[in-house]
Amino acid sequence: MSGGPASVQMDEVRRRSLSLLSSSGNAQDVKAEVQTMAGIPLPLSEKYRQFGVEAMLRENTAGRNRQEVLESLSRLVKALSILEKYGCNLTSPTRPRYWRSVKHNNPVFRTTVDAIKGGRRVLYLYGYTNQQVDGLSFPDEVTEPDAEKVAAVTLEVMTLRTEVDMLIKGTHPHLEHFQDVIPFITQQEKPVSDSADEQPVDKPEVLSPLPKPAQPLKPSTGSPVASDCNLCGGPSSLVCPSCDNQPLCDACDDLFHRHPSRANHKRDKIHKTKPETCSICGISSVHAQCSTCVQRLCRKCDLLFHSHPDRKGHNRTNITPAKTSSPSLSPWECSHCTTVNEMRAVLCATCERPRLATAASNVQESLMSVPTSPNTEWQCKSCTVVNQGSSILCEVCERPRLATRPPVAPVLSSPGSLSDSGTKWMCQFCTYVNTKPALVCEMCNLSGKDSPTGVSLPLSLQQTPSSTKDQSQPVTRPQPKPRLNTDLRRQKTMREDGLALIHQIREAEKCGISPEEVYAAILCSSSNNTKPCDWVTSELPHLLDEICAMAASVQLNYKAGDCGIQPTVVRDGEEPEQSSVPGEGVKLSRAEAKLAWLAAGGDTDRAVKQLLRDRQHKMKELHSLGFRDSSQSEEALRLSGGEVKGALSLLQRPLLEPFHQRIWTDQPEPPIDPKNPDKQRMCRRLLALYDLPSWGRCELVLSLLQEPDVTYSLEDVVQAAKESHDKDFIRRLLNNECPCCFSIFPRSKMQSLTSCQCSVCHECFAMHFTVAVRDKHIRDMVCPVCREPDINDPEQLDSYFSTLAIQLHECLEPDVYDLFHKKLTEHALMKDPKFLWCCHCTSGFINEINENQLKVTCLSCHKSFCAQCKKPWESQHQVLSCEQFQQWKRDNDPEYQRQGLAGYLRDNGITCPHCRFQYALTKGGCMHFSCSQCRYQFCSGCNNSYHKTACKTPPCSYTGLHAHHPRDCLFYLRDWEPTRLQELLKMKGVEFNTDPSAGTQTDSCRVMEQKDEEGLQVDSPCGIQTKPGQAGLCEKHYREYLVSLINAHSLDPALLYDAHELTRACERYQVDTQRGENEEDDAYHARQLKKLMEVPLGEKVPRNK
Repeated sequence: MSGGPASVQMDEVRRRSLSLLSSSGNAQDVKAEVQTMAGIPLPLSEKYRQFGVEAMLRENTAGRNRQEVLESLSRLVKALSILEKYGCNLTSPTRPRYWRSVKHNNPVFRTTVDAIKGGRRVLYLYGYTNQQVDGLSFPDEVTEPDAEKVAAVTLEVMTLRTEVDMLIKGTHPHLEHFQDVIPFITQQEKPVSDSADEQPVDKPEVLSPLPKPAQPLKPSTGSPVASDCNLCGGPSSLVCPSCDNQPLCDACDDLFHRHPSRANHKRDKIHKTKPETCSICGISSVHAQCSTCVQRLCRKCDLLFHSHPDRKGHNRTNITPAKTSSPSLSPWECSHCTTVNEMRAVLCATCERPRLATAASNVQESLMSVPTSPNTEWQCKSCTVVNQGSSILCEVCERPRLATRPPVAPVLSSPGSLSDSGTKWMCQFCTYVNTKPALVCEMCNLSGKDSPTGVSLPLSLQQTPSSTKDQSQPVTRPQPKPRLNTDLRRQKTMREDGLALIHQIREAEKCGISPEEVYAAILCSSSNNTKPCDWVTSELPHLLDEICAMAASVQLNYKAGDCGIQPTVVRDGEEPEQSSVPGEGVKLSRAEAKLAWLAAGGDTDRAVKQLLRDRQHKMKELHSLGFRDSSQSEEALRLSGGEVKGALSLLQRPLLEPFHQRIWTDQPEPPIDPKNPDKQRMCRRLLALYDLPSWGRCELVLSLLQEPDVTYSLEDVVQAAKESHDKDFIRRLLNNECPCCFSIFPRSKMQSLTSCQCSVCHECFAMHFTVAVRDKHIRDMVCPVCREPDINDPEQLDSYFSTLAIQLHECLEPDVYDLFHKKLTEHALMKDPKFLWCCHCTSGFINEINENQLKVTCLSCHKSFCAQCKKPWESQHQVLSCEQFQQWKRDNDPEYQRQGLAGYLRDNGITCPHCRFQYALTKGGCMHFSCSQCRYQFCSGCNNSYHKTACKTPPCSYTGLHAHHPRDCLFYLRDWEPTRLQELLKMKGVEFNTDPSAGTQTDSCRVMEQKDEEGLQVDSPCGIQTKPGQAGLCEKHYREYLVSLINAHSLDPALLYDAHELTRACERYQVDTQRGENEEDDAYHARQLKKLMEVPLGEKVPRNK
């Protein structure tokens, strides 16, 4: 057929096949079209348009002889069959549930598609383009596969599988298209001859399947009848089509087919028809047929029936049973994957399904193979270990529960051990390598497929001359050898060997040795008793040097033709010696040799070949990338330990040096000019430097910077543009006025507290809190704008300071931040009942001394004071209580007596009810006192707290600054005249002073009090002119003196209330003021006074005597 019509036919068949496959997704629908396309004589490049078939065939058919090429093609057929299933699943209207991903840990995928080169490229063409950790998947944006594209690729995969299958079977009609792609495809097999001068035959030979094993010779005694065994002469039950339809009994078949060359033979059972019974007795089988009386009789009935004189002349014919014919031995096609198999094959070569299995039977078989209970023990089909029912993988070989027996690879002996290749063989059941020729394995006592073919048959199977049959000795029929329970012994041996290997691997992992190295070391050190770890440490470096030397020698001999050039073996970490002739030194490293040695499984010769093959591939890859200097490429590969990426980096470094020098120059980067006419360049620089989300944001930044009267910087505009794309919103972000300095700042340079919505600039924020920490109390650390939050609320105070500490850490200096933490710590310690303030200095500490001990010493100033009255410690206080010591001071201390009532008022000064800090100040003046230590605001007369907002007292609704004072508080009594206060004291018999003490200065009041001077609170003398009869004090402090006596003796001032004051006091303290009908004033006032006096006096009022 010419090229033109062939191309037209190919296009027509392809178009018809694509239509069928894309609509149905069933491979059976296009089976005939695929066979037609496989037989069309076209070059591979014209026949296959979706992927490179020639490259795939070259990559997967690398071999030294025709046998290896044939095995590679068989693996390729299996992989193409799996790829075909993936494609059909994608094109099918009912796709599988997990069609979007392909897992690498799938054992079928790993042993088929991943075992060939180019398999993942086909999956990429299907649409599996997203690389995952455990496999490949479709991209997230793809919801449906491209049915036409997948169908086109799948059709070519099916066509290629069919053509490769025809090549393996030797039935391909057009081998000329493959002779330049697949090696040994047309090579004539050379006959074995001792003459070296014999020329090969020019006639090409078609690549044929594996040669069949030699058939056993038929015995010389002639062929027995079908009903008799061909070896022992007994009744036969089986017939072997591969042995020329020889009938065998069960015992002879078990012995005869143990031979490895006959282990794969398929035997068919002889279906014997039920013998016809006698027409008279109906029990015995028919022996003869009488044509006269038309009777079929057995031997006994025939003798009796025809002994009658009338029937002696009847003509009888002996009946011989018909032979059972053997089944058809023609090639058969798998009903699942449509692969045409050999006639003697029992399982499909591609999917390994039985010969007579159908699609329905496969499903039924898979369902029947599942255990009825998940807890039932199951036997592994690979290593025959009995596992627990709950396990999914085998405990020994780790194969899945439902996996079939893996194919046993033949043992490849090294070139130097050709003499042992005929004696060593691997058992297909336990994989034990037997060293002696035998019919059964030494380990598991089972016949193996890989046993040597030269083993002679046992004496029971050897044929004797025909003369022996005439002897009178009875013929002993061979009996099958009783099978011992070898499974347990084999499993025990395999488990012990496996545990020993696991122990060696774990010991090696502690030394940093991989399991692959351990396995290869065991194979190399099997001749001695050296441990694998010791062998890897001591002997492996020398072996790697030997592999490098052998590989270098082979490569040099190939290049130089054995001209005597010495190879260059480079050890890791050493510099290579310079060769006398440039380009003649072969540079190999231990790292490459180690990888090749591990890939070869510890075989030195295979490692040398693998090392040369890997180096050749790496050199070709570097050559394809443009690096044609072989010496530089080899040196780069040596320095990188055989890594192509590392070698590529080393080779590219000199080429990129000018570029690196240009980009890493010390010249500063030119600033971005918003008025530059090259707008695209400015946008590209903005994208590269500031990581803006889009090109439009870059244009927005440039437009804002180009506006007139712009005061903000480029960084501020970029930061604002990242938050929004609205130009008006960005302008609001860039124009924010600081309420402290009234400057304009962007929102990114403003800072606010969590307690309010006020925002100030970073500079004002840091300055405000720096001054507050250094010069003020910790309760002054509030918002500089709204003075929030309320520090008197303990719950709000704790949460506020926890977040404030995080904000201040970024804006305060380290020493200021440490001072803030110190004050915050003192504020927390004040809540401890054992916390004391020193009366000599402003330090506080935790008093860990016994509570009964009055004397304490400050840890800062090391001065002592009383823990209760907070007075400086004196020795007289040791045996006196605080009241007794105070009275002793009044009576015996001249200095105290000289101060007079000013000293009394100082000693009975203000004590903070919150932190218990004592002030030597009077209570006169403003009653609203703020503690300098804890900033607690309270009344100095009754110690009740002041409230700036609504308090928690239920009847109170006042929202301004206020405190709930009792009626005996100085807040109310300071308005009384001294004579009225003296009258209350005289009523209760309390003495008081009216004259000053001797030596006391009486021109002005010397009582210390807190005053506001230029915005600061300072302690200074009162300085007001004194009056006679007021004990050397001003009228204000004399009233305070009298009120202190009233409070000390708990006198109720209600006794001196007039009618108006009594009514106001009852209203203030919620006393019932309802007047009775016709009730007189005196009785009404008396009843009001009685109810008012039931209201207790102030609980927190100081009552020092």
